[in-house]
Amino acid sequence: MRTSPSLRRKLISVAAVSAALLTAGTASAAVAQEPAPQASADLAARTEAAPGVAAERLIVGYRPGATEAKSDKAAEADAAAKGKEAGERLDFQRRLGTGAALVDLGEDLTKADVADVIAEYQADPQVAYVVPDRLNKPQADPNDTDYAKQWDLFEATAGMNVPGAWNTTTGTGVTVAVIDTGYVAHSDLAPNIVGGYDFIADTAVAVDGNGRDSDPSDPGDWYAAGECGAGVPASNSSWHGTHVAGTIAAATNNAKGMAGIAYGAKISPLRVLGKCGGYDSDIIDAITWASGGTVSGVPANTNVAKVINMSLGGDGACTSATQNAINAAVGRGTTVVVASGNDNENVANHSPGNCSNVISVAATSRTGAKASYSNYGSLIDISAPGGQTSTGTANGIYSTLNSGTKTPSAESYAYYQGTSMATPHVAGLAALMKAANPALTPAQIESAIKANARPLPGACSGGCGAGLADATKTVQAVSGSGGSTGGTTFTSTTAVNIPDAGSAIESPITVSGRSGNAPAALQVGVDITHTYRGDLVIDLVAPDGSAYRLKSSSTSDSADNVLTTYTVNASGEVANGTWKLRVRDVAAQDTGRLNSWKLTF
Repeated sequence: MRTSPSLRRKLISVAAVSAALLTAGTASAAVAQEPAPQASADLAARTEAAPGVAAERLIVGYRPGATEAKSDKAAEADAAAKGKEAGERLDFQRRLGTGAALVDLGEDLTKADVADVIAEYQADPQVAYVVPDRLNKPQADPNDTDYAKQWDLFEATAGMNVPGAWNTTTGTGVTVAVIDTGYVAHSDLAPNIVGGYDFIADTAVAVDGNGRDSDPSDPGDWYAAGECGAGVPASNSSWHGTHVAGTIAAATNNAKGMAGIAYGAKISPLRVLGKCGGYDSDIIDAITWASGGTVSGVPANTNVAKVINMSLGGDGACTSATQNAINAAVGRGTTVVVASGNDNENVANHSPGNCSNVISVAATSRTGAKASYSNYGSLIDISAPGGQTSTGTANGIYSTLNSGTKTPSAESYAYYQGTSMATPHVAGLAALMKAANPALTPAQIESAIKANARPLPGACSGGCGAGLADATKTVQAVSGSGGSTGGTTFTSTTAVNIPDAGSAIESPITVSGRSGNAPAALQVGVDITHTYRGDLVIDLVAPDGSAYRLKSSSTSDSADNVLTTYTVNASGEVANGTWKLRVRDVAAQDTGRLNSWKLTF
């Protein structure tokens, strides 16, 4: 058994990449679901590790009952026999966590040579599929400490309406696996990091001096000009996995940095992307292990994830190997959220965004339009903020990072853009949902996210899924805490101007037809336009005149607008009668308007 035959050849392959996740079978044996035959017209693509580069390894899934599906010795003998028939030297390398076999093709094979080997496997009735071990890379376009910078969470126009969901859940009890570049130490993330794993087997890709081990630390993924392929310019380390993780679960209410969407959840960092990218075979095992499957030579996972975030991918169809592994993870109860890709093309041509059983995420800008780079199409499930730094750095997604250009240095924060940044928004929402309602299946999570999305505020040509994900509405729908679960909602849509540094305004809603008292979790939805919301004090006034403080003023909250849902214990109040929302602007220079508000019983 050996690693890549040539460091130079391997790195060239990695650099050209935009490859998909390739996975297969079940964890207990090399048993694959029977796929539909692959068209011969696709053979050229199936000989490549990256566009234009011949594959160095193949992933082979055997049919149930085949001896090679259960015996490494038999799989090794089969590789040798097929190599002999094709005139090549093939080596069985290892059994993947899904049960598929990883086969090395030797040195200096052309795409025609690879095609000959594939043909030998395809001719064997005991082989369910054979696919190249393709390469993957982060799906982000990097760019550069406080909550006010996170427009993507709270802005009325194109934010994901996250704060209102925190009244119900913060993700406690849920682990999210971030399958990415690993984790570089950051004090704003550290409280929520649990054990992960370094799945990079090839030391040239790993650049940490060893192969697989239990340390998922990110040593940096920088490379010099030409090191990852002719014409490929130099790149600094991205710290990509740490940026993604911060969006999901950065520590919150700790008087520093940023807020994570599911800040009560835990992050399990799984390292699969290293110098110039990462191999499918490593990603396959990470998916399997993250969802509770068994991977040979890797200790059992004590932090099984109920959500997987994969902000990576590339060109090509979703292969049988990819789909089988995703199906296995979903079958274990893990929701798989993936980036659609940054090519401004139809996602149908980009994996894993075109796979089934995933939540495929497109990216939107700060105006709520499809980000210029985001993929699109009928296979997109949902959109989420991904940022558009070409219209200003602060229009990107702000998250945890490191200042090191090559190796780790001081912790930092930065704005990035990409479908990589949109994907953790949805993974964070999935964690919130799972914490609020642990019985939810992956299919139910996907369905609820789509059903409770709101229309995109901006344009999308080609298809951006069900719309812009709405965290508050979705969490309410699955937890029974909001009007979308069948409760009665009373609404006022009469707009009222809020005078600058003036008297309080009141907007009434008359409730009738209710018996007894109001609920212990009365939902108060508020839509206010204001250019400095820290100036505002908001109260709910019950029919008997009792006031419940919803929001206090703050000199440090300079963000625009209030678009959220508050929860009030109003069980001591009679439900029927006239309720009022009282709003006062306590400081000068900024004005606003109460657009609407509602009560949900």
